[in-house]
Amino acid sequence: MTANNAQPPTEPGDTRPDRRMNWAGMTIGTLVVLFLLVDAVSKLLASHAEASAAATIGFDPGTLPVIGTLLLISVALYSVPQTSLFGAVLITAYLGGALCATLRIHAPLPVLLIPVVFAIPVWLGLYLRSAALRKLVRHGL
Repeated sequence: MTANNAQPPTEPGDTRPDRRMNWAGMTIGTLVVLFLLVDAVSKLLASHAEASAAATIGFDPGTLPVIGTLLLISVALYSVPQTSLFGAVLITAYLGGALCATLRIHAPLPVLLIPVVFAIPVWLGLYLRSAALRKLVRHGL
């Protein structure tokens, strides 16, 4: 018999969060959130650098507050454990739009890879901190 506060032994394939995985996922997720918050705020403020970059890729600088607001909502959803999966999907869509915009102007490969490479920590952070997502990835729907 086990004590009330004792954990039963884990079985192979157990999806209970490991403390180190959860810590790593929270760390990666926090870095993602901080980076995207800076991006969202700079778009909301429509800084000169953002307006110039938007014009370069063919966007009207007047759309920056809308883009920043959508990104801010996505980041907020990603930050809340109950809605983090939906937030990750929205952030991935945002990054897909960034990839499409840079493809359209024939940007060099390193610029094209930025949104693709940035999507990896978005999902890695969520995978490491979500037992449900790990179970879904391992066993499918």
